[in-house]
Parts: sequence; C-alpha cells; structure tokens
Amino acid sequence: MKLTDAKLRALKPTGKTQKISDGGGLYIHLSPAGGKLWRLFYRFDGKQKTLALGKYPDVSLVEARKRREEARELLGQGIDPGEHKKQIKAAVAAEAVEQAITFEAVAREWYGKKHIAWTPGHQKKILARLENQLFPCLGNRSFSSLEVSDYLGAIQKAEARGTIETAHRLAQLCGQISRYARISGIAKHDVAAGLTEALSPVQTKHYAAITSPADLGHLLLAIDAYQGEPAICHALRILPYVFVRSGELRGAMWEEIDLDTAEWIIPAARMKMRRPHVIPLARQVVKLLHSMRDYSGSHGLVFPSSFSASRCISDMGLLNALRRMGYGKEVMTVHGFRTTASTLLNEHGYNRGWIEAQLAHAERNAIRDAYNRAEYLPERRRMMQEWADYLDGLRGQSDQQSANIGKP
Repeated sequence: MKLTDAKLRALKPTGKTQKISDGGGLYIHLSPAGGKLWRLFYRFDGKQKTLALGKYPDVSLVEARKRREEARELLGQGIDPGEHKKQIKAAVAAEAVEQAITFEAVAREWYGKKHIAWTPGHQKKILARLENQLFPCLGNRSFSSLEVSDYLGAIQKAEARGTIETAHRLAQLCGQISRYARISGIAKHDVAAGLTEALSPVQTKHYAAITSPADLGHLLLAIDAYQGEPAICHALRILPYVFVRSGELRGAMWEEIDLDTAEWIIPAARMKMRRPHVIPLARQVVKLLHSMRDYSGSHGLVFPSSFSASRCISDMGLLNALRRMGYGKEVMTVHGFRTTASTLLNEHGYNRGWIEAQLAHAERNAIRDAYNRAEYLPERRRMMQEWADYLDGLRGQSDQQSANIGKP
C-alpha cells in the first residue's frame, strides 16, 4: 500500500528498525529513535544497492517520488544513480574549493615561486603592482570566476590615468599569473591572454644621445672640467669608456673588478638579462679606478654616496651633473652613452656582434649568446681599447681629426 503524508506523520518508533514501502523500491527507513529517512532499493550490474534520498519531512513524499523517478531514468540510461550522486557531490565540493581560491591567493603563490630569481628592487616593484593596483580590484575575487573584462577593468584604470606603460606591465603580470594558474591546474583556461591588444600602444622611449664626434669631444671636455662629488666625477668620466647601464656602473663593487687583469665581471644578479657580464677595461679606465680607490677604499662600493658608504651614488646625481654642464634632457642622458657608443662603433665598421655583446644585449638563441660572449672577448678587449683611445682623441678636436679611429 502506498504511503500518504498522514501515514508518514503517524509512524512511531518501536525500538526496532522499520522499513515501510511506497512501491517501486522507495521506502521509509524508520530508526529505533524515530528518524524517518527515504531510501531507494535498486539493482545495477546485477547487484542490489541502496540510495539515500533525504530525510522526511525535509524531503516530502512528492519530492521523494520525484527522485525515485529520476533514479529510474538514470538506470534506463545505464547509469548507476548512487555513483551519479557521488559525482555530483564531488563536483559541488570541487566548485566550492575553486570558488574559495582568490586571485590574491594565486598571485601570491606565483610570486612566491618566482621572486627568488629577481633582484630585491624587482621584487619590490612587482609586489607593489600587485598590492597597490591589482589586489584592490581583483584580490578577493574567485580566480575561476574572473573574465577578460575583469582583468581589463583593473588594468585600464592605469591607462585612464595616462600611465600607458604601467597598464601594459599590469597586463603582462596578469597574463603570467593566469598562465601559472592554468599550468598548475588551478584554472582551466588562460583568460588573461592577449590583454595588451585592448590597450593603447606604448610610445617608444628614446634616450637623447650625442652622436656627433665633435659634440662628443666637447662633452668629454665638459665632464673632465666638472667639479663635484668625487664619486660622481669619476663615474661620469668612466661611463663613456664602458657604456654599461647606469645602475650597473653605480652599483659596482670592488670585488667585481680585477685591476691587474683589467677586467670587470658584473654578476648575473645585477644584470638586466640575469647573466654575468665581462667588461674588458681600457688603460684609461684602470687609471680612473685607481684614482677612485683613493677616495672609496678597496672594499665595498666603488662609487659610494657622500651621505652613506653603504649606498651608491644615484642616477639623479649623474643626471644633475650633466644638466649643470648645460646638457638638457633633449640633448644627452645618462643612458645615452650606450647609444653614442653603439652608433659610432657601428658607423666605423666594427663587428655588430662585438658591439651587441659589449652592450649585454640578449641573443634570441641562449646557447649562441653564451658562446658569442666568450668567443668575442679578445675582440671586445681590442675594440674597447681602441674606443677609449678614440674618445681621448676627440677631446677638443675637429670632425676631420675624429675620423682617425682605427678600423678592425
């Protein structure tokens, strides 16, 4: 006899387990304590099985019968209702876990794996971009719920402020985190790919540089005549000879430099491309370094700040010196010495591979890059000495005299 709500309400515990059928395998399991639980008997793959359908009255008689019919439909399709229920439950649990993983959690996990290979300055810069610009918009959001529009909404705030390059940096950062999430199994798709396509293009930044031999000669004379802090003066006099990046020169340590062999080896941690860089030192540079050692000593920083021996001179200190000499930002920059050297050496026929290796520009092929850097060292040593002699010859000379630079 089929059950009714009245019968269900009237059921009383007897101290023993009771099973009251509603037909079609559906029954009420009445516990000795009075609990009323819906159960469904069914057979699958030749085995007798039981499926829990909920507790009465939370699950009504009508709902229990509906669930029985749904189970029958699954059986008709060759699906085990019990296994199907487990799969749904697991999927719901997985979705709940997925929803609990926020963008900030994934980003910090990515940062934790990557930051050990970065310089302290780069670590600080990336963390600041995350904490100040991305976390306020995306930090508490479930990572799996984020769409392209969410990422764009965060990075276009920087674009709206006119900081286009920052917006592009943020887009790249989001892309790296999103790829990490996909590869790590946190997300199924890399939805942050190609974000830069929706941003205004970055205007290429060109550093002003003197490339006229005569003008370069006048600049060198101005640097020689400049009176200022010893570390600033020596750094400015050395920079044209070595054409390294400003930070690489300013952060130079005495333990990196061997004056006897006339070599300066900048460790990978201080290089933009994270590879050690060997710089052959011309006689003129060795002489200037000997002079600088009289001021800074032979340990620690080569160019310490006058305010603190533990801090190097600043880029602004070098730039301000150029400005005091009368060279505005549209004429010459600190970075411009690299452009000056590259332009003139190329114009005078030096091997482009030697020049690129000396500038520490990366090859697309890492193996070839490492090979060329070692292979070109004798050639670069000769080129750097000839360049230094050429600079000395430019001081106060005419354009005609400057053409005497030797060709390899």
